[in-house]
Amino acid sequence: MPTCGEVLVEILENYGIDTLFGIPGVHTVELYRGLENARIRHVTPRHEQAAGFMADGYARASGKIAACFIISGPGMTNIATAMGQALADSIPMLVISSVNRTHELGLGEGRLHEMTGQRALVAGVARFSHTLIRADELPKVLARAFATFKSERPGPVHIEIPIDVITAPAGHLDTQAFALPSAPAPSPHAINASARLLKAAERPVIVIGGGAINAAADVVKLAEKLGAPVMNTVNAKGVLPYSHPLAVGGSASCAALRDELKSADAVVAVGTEMGETDYDFFFAGPLQINGKLIRIDIDAAQLTRNVRADVAICSDARYALQALNQALSKQIGETHESRARNGAARAKRIRDQLQATRDPDYENFFAAIREALPDVIIAGDSTQPTYYAWLHYETEKPRRYFHSASGFGTLGYAIPAAIGAKLAAPHSPVIGLIGDGAAQFTIGELASAVDAKVAVIFLIWNNTGYGEIKRFMADRNIPQIGVDIYTPDFVGLGKAFGCHAVRASNLHQLKSELVTAAGQARPTVIEVMQDKFAAGYPAL
Repeated sequence: MPTCGEVLVEILENYGIDTLFGIPGVHTVELYRGLENARIRHVTPRHEQAAGFMADGYARASGKIAACFIISGPGMTNIATAMGQALADSIPMLVISSVNRTHELGLGEGRLHEMTGQRALVAGVARFSHTLIRADELPKVLARAFATFKSERPGPVHIEIPIDVITAPAGHLDTQAFALPSAPAPSPHAINASARLLKAAERPVIVIGGGAINAAADVVKLAEKLGAPVMNTVNAKGVLPYSHPLAVGGSASCAALRDELKSADAVVAVGTEMGETDYDFFFAGPLQINGKLIRIDIDAAQLTRNVRADVAICSDARYALQALNQALSKQIGETHESRARNGAARAKRIRDQLQATRDPDYENFFAAIREALPDVIIAGDSTQPTYYAWLHYETEKPRRYFHSASGFGTLGYAIPAAIGAKLAAPHSPVIGLIGDGAAQFTIGELASAVDAKVAVIFLIWNNTGYGEIKRFMADRNIPQIGVDIYTPDFVGLGKAFGCHAVRASNLHQLKSELVTAAGQARPTVIEVMQDKFAAGYPAL
């Protein structure tokens, strides 16, 4: 009779899971028994934290959910950081872990991988965590996980299975996927109240976050109907193409955008926390919105945080925007030409102000990337060019740029996240943009990329240490201790791991190496030295 572990794999497949990240261990080997005949690709990272980052990058690039198989104890402590990053950015992932036998739980008797409260560890980095006590509960618990992904604010879900339950007989279980609930729809009263406010508005603004990523067409329609400039967070880059006349780009932390929000008479905020890293990156103080604020979010609790709303709509972004567009069509009809001209002029004025703050060296750096790989997906880490991209790198499509620098702000993200993104989007070029310090957190995952046969590009920005923290300490007259670290030979390391590896000395060479890398059948490491960049690469 099939075991619980075997049935688990079948149910995951029926929910559409096609990729799984994990490192087999003595407590999880029985989860692997059912994989041989499944249509699920298994990828082996070199560290469980990377398994979580890979699942994160996979979800961000595709919108699909990946699963992780993680051992009890150290496996869970390792993946907790990746779960924290995913939770902060509302990225779904399913983490299945083992745990000690049911009759041994919580005893603290020193068994292998034992933790007295593994779920307590995970509680702060998961939407929910559940211990499967009987195999019979498996279909219901998995249904709850996928219902969370589909109809609530997404994030990591953790299910731990005692090793005696993994091997329990489960052939009698129904393996078909449950009918899942739809996401919440908006209150008609709130929609009508919003439409009345927006009908009267003369200077409306729309701000969008990652929660709007699946509502791109509806964002465009609302913006054009209102003649409203659209600001976006990092996770919403490309939801409104930057080429659109109402797209502002930049970041709501920039002074020009904060001024516009302050002077707007109505603001529609869709799927955004309105949190510090997106709206107060420069620590300028609390965001000021003097006009009416309409907030749309799938998470009711989020609607009460950071900035007080005049109308709070708990709903899936797409459903709310569709209803709002329909209500506005009845009240104001199609776009008024004067509204469109006014909105485009305001957006252009802001863009011009942002343009004046752009650094030509970084602009040339990113221009080389765009020209070499026009449809590139970039997974960024906390490194100097990523901080610049946070404010100034724009895209034409969603899911083409994301990073770990905002929100939870972990290091080491970009290498494994880029692997996950490439697995999710095999026909798109994918870059992991990372600094030399952060790269040393997860450099072993170069071997994972070689194993997986993915032609991902690892672009390492080398300033021989923790350069940004060093500058931060210097600005505050703090002794620069612990930031000048040994820097390995990344080209040599890349080759040792089985990658194609080169060092780009100028923008022409960088562009050429990116084109070459995209045509490789294996991963590529391209090292860029910041000191040469600071001296001035030749312009393209």
